[in-house]
Amino acid sequence: MDLMVGVVVTAAVALAAGYLLGRLRPWQRLRNWAADQVRFTGTWVRGGTARQAVVVLAHAVTAPRTSWRIMRAPATDAPVPAPVRDPDWVANRTRTDKGDSA
Repeated sequence: MDLMVGVVVTAAVALAAGYLLGRLRPWQRLRNWAADQVRFTGTWVRGGTARQAVVVLAHAVTAPRTSWRIMRAPATDAPVPAPVRDPDWVANRTRTDKGDSA
């Protein structure tokens, strides 16, 4: 009798744990977090060696194919947009731009 209760309780706990893991999807969340950290290199690069190791390990475990490709590719910086010049800047100047003090 005790064995049967143990089996039923174990099955119920396993079913509940599987349901919660399916709803929460911690593996997918970890993969998305690690991919974002690797893709946008700003914070994880400046986070120190321990943070880099955790991010790289999490990404390598959750997405091995993608992480191998990303780690081999050189980092690219986002291009800074060039300022747009106004061709009519002389006509659109304010008094302070012209050098007037009053």
